[in-house]
Amino acid sequence: MTADGSEPAVEEATEIVRAIELTPEHPPERVAELAALAEGEGFDAAFASSHYFNRDPWVTLSRMADATDEIAIGPGVVNPYETHPAALAAKAATIDEVSGGRAVFGVGAGDRSTLSALGIERDRPLRRVLETVRLARRLWAGETVTREDAVTVRDASLNLEPTEIPIFVGAQGPGMLRMSAAHADGVLINAAHPRDLEWSAERIAEGLDERADDRGPFRSLAFASVSVAETAGAAREAARPPVAFIAGGAAGPVLERHGIDEEAAAAVSDALERGDLSVAFDRVTPEMIDAFCIAGTVETVADRFAAALEHVDGIVVGSPLGPDLDAAIELAGRALELAAEETD
Repeated sequence: MTADGSEPAVEEATEIVRAIELTPEHPPERVAELAALAEGEGFDAAFASSHYFNRDPWVTLSRMADATDEIAIGPGVVNPYETHPAALAAKAATIDEVSGGRAVFGVGAGDRSTLSALGIERDRPLRRVLETVRLARRLWAGETVTREDAVTVRDASLNLEPTEIPIFVGAQGPGMLRMSAAHADGVLINAAHPRDLEWSAERIAEGLDERADDRGPFRSLAFASVSVAETAGAAREAARPPVAFIAGGAAGPVLERHGIDEEAAAAVSDALERGDLSVAFDRVTPEMIDAFCIAGTVETVADRFAAALEHVDGIVVGSPLGPDLDAAIELAGRALELAAEETD
């Protein structure tokens, strides 16, 4: 139950959860416009991504709350290294309050290279995320909490009305996937390809075996890089930047799963480390785009969505969306409708 007495927004989502990631590389007002457009296209939730070099996600989410009426909103995802978990819980509860009980809380371990750039050591990531999940729930329930472990708080409490907010854990590795299934309300799987999603579903099933009976329903969502446009060429070209970062950081077993040459991925990674982005983007191969992004026309993207939905409960349409953001939201909504029809 949320602060205004209603059920959490994601609980009211359609059978197939349709969500979108909006990036605050644009001013908050622009992102709010896109959230309103997504709501009009039938999306259930809108996540604001969180990177220190972009605009503040919480300010952006407050604008998104003002611009929308029903869609669930929340960070996708914040981490407990840049901001203390108790402060994250307060920020999420504030968004829940200003949105009338529509908040969702996306939390993960954060990107190791980004945290390193800030001089932050990414220690005990699984334990720290788990303790953040547990602490947030206790604080939202109105408890005063003291504990010293991966997360330390002493007599911590929130000066806010008690609430319940669905927690989605951003995950990719086996341990985080299992943990999310055992303890969270959902998972945001950092993958787009059916092979990766099938592998992730197996790890999630292991975690669900450890889930408490009273924990409530669990939703697995593919947090997928998506690029959709009227032409396949435009969509695939727009996919190059995010695919470069995904491929450049992909582990060996992931590259092997997709038959991607490790030297080709290393060339992308080396260019990124040098800050030579144009070279990195140019070195993205068609195989990398196929593995790490759902890119193409509405029909192509709908088919890929349908294949993904064999392994997950819904899809987060993630960056880059497409060469034209407004058009991409409309086209992605149409693709999700077609995919839902295919999976009926």
